Amino acid sequence: MSAPLPVVTPEELTRTWLSSALGREVTGVTATPVGTGQMGACYRLDLSGDASLPATLLAKLPTIDPAGRDFLHGSYAIEVTFYRDLLPTLDVRAPAASYAAISDDPAQRGVFTLLLDDLAPAEQGDQILGCTPDQARAAVENVAGLHAPRWADPTLLDVDGLSLPGPDDADLLDAVFGGAVDTTLAQLGGLVGEDDAALLRAVAPYAGRWSTARLDRFGLVHGDYRLDNLMFHDDGRVWAVDWQTLSVGLPVRDVAFLVGTGLETDARRAHERDLVAAYHRRLVDLGVFGYDADTCWEDYRFGLLQGPLIAVLGCAYSSTRTERGDRMFGVMISRSMQAIRDLGTLEILGA
Repeated sequence: MSAPLPVVTPEELTRTWLSSALGREVTGVTATPVGTGQMGACYRLDLSGDASLPATLLAKLPTIDPAGRDFLHGSYAIEVTFYRDLLPTLDVRAPAASYAAISDDPAQRGVFTLLLDDLAPAEQGDQILGCTPDQARAAVENVAGLHAPRWADPTLLDVDGLSLPGPDDADLLDAVFGGAVDTTLAQLGGLVGEDDAALLRAVAPYAGRWSTARLDRFGLVHGDYRLDNLMFHDDGRVWAVDWQTLSVGLPVRDVAFLVGTGLETDARRAHERDLVAAYHRRLVDLGVFGYDADTCWEDYRFGLLQGPLIAVLGCAYSSTRTERGDRMFGVMISRSMQAIRDLGTLEILGA
């Protein structure tokens, strides 16, 4: 039986469709919405049928708006590529996909479907609340499993949707980031302090050149490796989800983003050297060589610009503004600005 075509709505996730997609008989299915669905929709599927079926799966679907699907096609496609083609080559912990497909019909551009393992009882992290140092350590060791197996692997550049950022990308980022900073500061108002706003404006002109620097040590980058995109289990395991921002770049940017925005400032100051060292040891354990711990630390300091970059672009271009979202972006900017201040990142950017 050939795999079915991807679908758009939960009503299309019928028993017949699921039986074909999973290769096992499904006799009953109930779909319950999960999350806010800003770039699409996610549903928990309660399944019955073949004894080998999981009790539940998560289904990710695109936005129902055709124009939105067209705009988001690249993000949808890279997530499907991650689950279908890249994850089997990596050591990062992420939910396994039972089905991953995106339409190649131009009339169905952006139509994709993912059926993923339900990670319950693991719980989503909370970007505003922050995480413990132990959770941060589990997260940075996990992301080393994304970076190490394909470290400086030129075949990554043959994957559709992946390429090293170049001058045109840097120019585009420079063209939009300054305006995005102004928009974000206007939206967040008092959630961003005056000193943080001034520093944010000071680092903004470096975004383009930062994005193309230090690419002799490139690798896969999650790009949005923050607590809301991590699932934590009581036994210490952590999974990364939401792979629509996957790209190629300086790998330690993911570590800088997680640590710089996910830990309260005092905890970050107390633990960040140990966390970066733990990440580096995991890289070495997974086969990375010629990348010493001191260089990794300097890349971490340099990579802290990932925090304000993602927070600002996320805030300025979010299609749905919420009170929690504003608070989250404000916290991310505050924590990352303090990290940039503490570690002299602005001086590195200007060197």
